[in-house]
Amino acid sequence: MFLAKNLIGGIINVVSNIDFDQFKSSDPPPPRRPLNFAEAHENDEEKQFRRVFQQLAGEDMEVSPTELKDILNKIISKHGGLRTDGFSIECCRSMVAVMDSDSTGKLGFHEFKYLWNNIKRWQAAYLKYDADGSGTICSNELPNAFKAAGFPLNDQLFKLIIRRYSDEHGSMDFDNFIGCLVRLDAMCRAFKTLDKDNSGSIDLDIKEWLQLTMYS
Repeated sequence: MFLAKNLIGGIINVVSNIDFDQFKSSDPPPPRRPLNFAEAHENDEEKQFRRVFQQLAGEDMEVSPTELKDILNKIISKHGGLRTDGFSIECCRSMVAVMDSDSTGKLGFHEFKYLWNNIKRWQAAYLKYDADGSGTICSNELPNAFKAAGFPLNDQLFKLIIRRYSDEHGSMDFDNFIGCLVRLDAMCRAFKTLDKDNSGSIDLDIKEWLQLTMYS
């Protein structure tokens, strides 16, 4: 219990002086709609993306963590400027979990589209702030990269992220950069959803805490 209190207290100290209004988390994916309704109201760009999604997702029109891993690794293998060990199955499970708004364990069309748009936006920030063209972002480049992605970090949270997602030299490769941002974005969206009066604080019981943190 003592260790748990110290852990939670340390996390609170890290985030207590963050201005969440500066964090530009993405809007949540819209609720799933009947297929016929969705297709009837899509513009040409969405229809084209749906056709691509059908080819990637298969007949069930859902992307599992394993399918997401295959899709992302196939795509980044074509980008020589991105250094990565490849997206792991654990990373992809986490990405599916935090984007899985209807709790199916897979990503539907709109969930995948939102994730894909975020990855494209964050990839642009990654490439922009990889100033030396090494394929990774070093520790002194990371703060501006996170800020460009919509998340200006204070020193304490930055150090926490470095310990969790960077290598022993403080550099972060592409899959860790995306994995970190997906989780950071999702947790900020969850907080803003629960902070209904915009007070900057929320109350959770143990059941809500576990539900929020275990499937992420």
